[in-house]
Formats: sequence, structure tokens, C-alpha cells
Amino acid sequence: MISIRATIAAIFAFCLLTTNTLVFAENYRPVTDTGVVADGAMPRLIARNFAFTEGPAADRQGNIYFTDQPNNKIWKYGTDGQLSIFMDSAGRSNGMYIDKKGYLYSCADEQNQLWKIDSHKKITVLINDLNGKKLNGPNDLWVSPRGDIYFTDPYYQRSWWTRTKPEIEGEKVYVLLHGSRKVIPVVDTLQRPNGIVGTADGKYLYVSDLQGGKTFRYTIHKDGSLSNAQLFVNMGSDGMTTDNHGNVYLTGRGVTVFNSQGKQIANIPIHEGWTTNVAFGGKNKNTLFITASEAVYTLDMKVKGVE
Repeated sequence: MISIRATIAAIFAFCLLTTNTLVFAENYRPVTDTGVVADGAMPRLIARNFAFTEGPAADRQGNIYFTDQPNNKIWKYGTDGQLSIFMDSAGRSNGMYIDKKGYLYSCADEQNQLWKIDSHKKITVLINDLNGKKLNGPNDLWVSPRGDIYFTDPYYQRSWWTRTKPEIEGEKVYVLLHGSRKVIPVVDTLQRPNGIVGTADGKYLYVSDLQGGKTFRYTIHKDGSLSNAQLFVNMGSDGMTTDNHGNVYLTGRGVTVFNSQGKQIANIPIHEGWTTNVAFGGKNKNTLFITASEAVYTLDMKVKGVE
């Protein structure tokens, strides 16, 4: 005969199992997708216990570099699945980008600079100030096929700064033209520009107004200037990327994917406090690498990244 104690224990275990199953189902919503995510794929945790991850960028071999900004490091996630520190004392790097020549460009937030880093980790400071005044804090960047560097410059007060207010007026988007030392403002109408990415053909630039909750698309001209600002979607974004079908990936609460007409085609839940940025990497460029607060994830995709 089953004792009352055993019966109660069995009921408790059943309730606990049921509750855990419901919690799992609620907290781990499936990816909703119309053709960009690999069949059956789910985000895979690579590592956690970072302070705050940002700035993923892939080299031509598919290795991913990303930052742990508060800890002042750039990490490398190799195509062999190994994590290693690429650079200490990394200028509190935030957004990054790797061009076709293999140079790593960094928004070096510690001194509000823009860096170019070669394969030997030699640093070239491309931008140190704006007419003698510190930039707000270069946040994210994209390098066009011509070599022009577009970057966002919002003001987020950092604990490692001694200053407590901006030295320049406004939060803008700038371009550093290839071969030039002159920094030119190209967008000054956003509340707080953040994520930025261009199309592979260099014709269009997407810029997120994170505070305004919108993302815009601009036409890029041969002289580097922008025009024809169009609302792309009513959603802001931290970091951004595109794929080889022209789809645009926005971050914040997970990853949301839009086609080039601004129609949502996928949502990828990431169960962290904040999803900061995304980039394609891996040997076949079909691995989506996701930085998310204290953690980093990968997701197998049907589509590929662009160079």
C-alpha cells in the first residue's frame, strides 16, 4: 500500500515537472522564421560571464572578433570553436568592422577615438577629435566598398570618463572619407543614432535611432554624402547587419529580421537582458554570431553574410 507521504511526494514531483515544463515553454519561445534560419536551428550559447559584449565582426576566414567593453578586451571566436583574447587594453572598443584588406576598425570609446588595427595589433588612430573637441563617443561603424568610414556618435556617459558632459553639440552620424583626415557630419536629425550598416553594393546606409525607436535608410552618393532619408521600420536597434539576400537584422530584444522592403520575416528570441549586436561568420559565412549582454550565441542560418 502506498503511504500518504509517498503520494504527496509523487504529486509534488508531478507539479514541479509540469511547472518547469511550462516555464521552459514560456521562456524559450521558438524562432519564428520565413526562410532565413536553418531548419530546426536554435540559438546556441557559446560562453557567458563577460561584463558586456559588443561589436562582433568577421574576418575573411570566418573568425569572429567581439568586445567585452567594461573589461577592455577584444576576444576572438575561431572557426575551430575556440575562444581566445585577441587584445588587452583595447581602448574600451565598442562597435567594430573588418574590411576586405583585413583591417579591424574600432570605435575606441575610452578616448573617444576611431582606430584601425592591423593583423599584428598595431593601432593607428584615425580620428582623435573633432576640431579640437572630443567626440561624444563613437559607437558603431561601417566601412563602404570605397573605404569611406561611417560611424554613429551618440553620448552615453561612461564610468571610465573624467568628463560628465559632451564637448560638441548634437548626436550625429559622420563619415571619414577614404584617404582624408576630415570628419564630415552626414546626419544630424536623429535623437540618438546607434546601429549602422550599409548594403553590399554601397548604395544604401541603414541607421538606427535607438532612442527614437526608428531605423532609417539613406542613399549614399559618390562623394560620401547621404540623401533621401526614408523610414525603414518603426524599430530602433543597437547593432545591425545584413545578409546576402539584402535582409536587415536589428537587435535589442532578441534579433528581428526585415527584408529590404521593411517587412518582418523572422524573430529570434535571445534570453538575455539585451541583445547588442550581430554579425555573420563561420567557414561558410552562414553562422549568425550574437552578442547579448554577458553572453554570446551562435545560430545556424540558411542565408550568408556579405563582405
